[in-house]
Amino acid sequence: MKYPKEYIEEITTRLKVSAVVSKTVNLKKRGKEFVGLSPFKNEKTPSFTVNDEKGFYHCFSSSEHGNIFDFLMKTQNLKFGEAVRLLASQAGMQPYTFSKQDEEKEKQLKIYTKILDSYKTFYNKELTNNNNIYLKNYLTKRKIGNKEIHDFKLGYVPKNPNFFENLSKEYSEKEILMSGLFYLDEKNKRYVERFRDRLIFPINSLSGSTIAFGGRTISTEKNSFAKYINSPETLFFKKGNNLFNLDIARKISNQINEIFLVEGYMDVLSLNKFKIMNVVANLGTALTESQTQLLWRFFNNIIICFDGDQGGKNAAIRAADKLLEIIKPDYQISFLFLPSNQDPDNFINKFGKDYFLEYAKKRIPIHEFIWNHYSNDMNINEPSSMANLEKNLKQKFNSIKDQTVKKYMLEYFYDKLEELTPITNSKKNKFGSFNKFKPVKPTKKTKDIILKNKNFLDYELKEFSIIYLVINNLNIFQRKLEFLSDINFQSESCKNLMIEIIKILSEEKNDILDFNDLNIKNEEYLELINTINLVAPIKFILKTFKNESKILEMLEEMNQEIKKVDLSKKITFLENKLINEMNEKNYKELLELKKLANEA
Repeated sequence: MKYPKEYIEEITTRLKVSAVVSKTVNLKKRGKEFVGLSPFKNEKTPSFTVNDEKGFYHCFSSSEHGNIFDFLMKTQNLKFGEAVRLLASQAGMQPYTFSKQDEEKEKQLKIYTKILDSYKTFYNKELTNNNNIYLKNYLTKRKIGNKEIHDFKLGYVPKNPNFFENLSKEYSEKEILMSGLFYLDEKNKRYVERFRDRLIFPINSLSGSTIAFGGRTISTEKNSFAKYINSPETLFFKKGNNLFNLDIARKISNQINEIFLVEGYMDVLSLNKFKIMNVVANLGTALTESQTQLLWRFFNNIIICFDGDQGGKNAAIRAADKLLEIIKPDYQISFLFLPSNQDPDNFINKFGKDYFLEYAKKRIPIHEFIWNHYSNDMNINEPSSMANLEKNLKQKFNSIKDQTVKKYMLEYFYDKLEELTPITNSKKNKFGSFNKFKPVKPTKKTKDIILKNKNFLDYELKEFSIIYLVINNLNIFQRKLEFLSDINFQSESCKNLMIEIIKILSEEKNDILDFNDLNIKNEEYLELINTINLVAPIKFILKTFKNESKILEMLEEMNQEIKKVDLSKKITFLENKLINEMNEKNYKELLELKKLANEA
């Protein structure tokens, strides 16, 4: 449903851009504009400008540009409708209603949220004031203090509550039942509270309003109740579409690119207590595609952290099988398994934040986890076992919807099969051996470099891949030197090495077939080549093709990426220059560079 133009214009008339932006960004007046540090990138020199007269903001460092609605959508990850409702409220305007049906649903939602808010507030006070010894012992044992109770608005519903009567003074029986908080006891003809004798956890929508509850029994009696229960599905709550704590976690998605998905509410509370805020919990169901896509709206990498027992591993493989097909470029799912009999709650309370984050580096990408799981029970000496594994995994990886991801996932799968059957695997015969030269033995210096490979910049790894491709196809590039002269390396070391390679290729009359024919003596070059051979990303995803046109095409693609880096550096330089001195010549040059970058 589209908001009327007049309604949107009324909001923009009432609210200045600077007033909205200043709630997030510290702005300083400079002439007719305001300036501040970019909310989209980490920077030390302000490149973010706001112009109330023209009604927009512009960020030179990230090229983000827009109005007050765009700003909230991008910085708070809201949908347009959510941004409109929030800004209308700030402008002192009534929420816009659409059709009569929409009006009725909106009215029901208001009643629904009011009932749940009353329930939350009442039992939050009950938890604060209750002297139940079992409750106190449970809170102490689970290390739940006043801060957690306040921050998450936790509550406690006693064994014999009677809140239905309180609500019935203001709401109809139908409205109360719609909330899902009560059900009818047919035998005794009375309404019973679903969460009696439970610690309750409010489940909120993205906007922060409570739409459901989770409950954890504190009873020590065996088989008295299910340990955990959730609100039933209602008109405004669907388990498979919501996640506990996402309304809080999404607010830091501009700073952190990954999110931990855990199984229990207590796991979320404990991680938050240790200042790990990027964590959510599913609601008693397996992770759904809808929940995954929701998380990907805010975070690129989902880390599923299940308990270290067999149950946790079984749940993980079910999730992996289900979610593999929706994997897409730049969005990942990985799995983190804690030691046996450990969950995130007791693990972080025992070892602390630093150890947890260090341990989290052991997470396994979804494709690797699937391979490990299904190949674990395979008997390499039984052809039928191998055949079943290949058939099963080929079917799984072929189900991936994104064709680019499917291509590289299958590449990984066939590589793993090749490791198991290095002689008979047909893929090896098709592509041939990958490494055409034997690197010099790694020195301690090289090993130190490899251990620090995370410090390599993105463009350096691209340059490493270019040199790796050239060295593995010297016989081709000796005849195609013109392809090498056009590469604009950013790093001096790679540039100098390529100059040396071109020089040798141009002077040598005989065919140069492998690395040894280059006869490079310079130790610095040998160290660099050794590093390239070990960390160049291209070696992990490609095999050397015999097709010359394909090799040259690959080189050209990577060269274009290097050119983009060069353009980006020039654009950043000019943008920073324009912040301090607005110059027409520099501005026109900046526009031309951005045009080239968009076309690249």
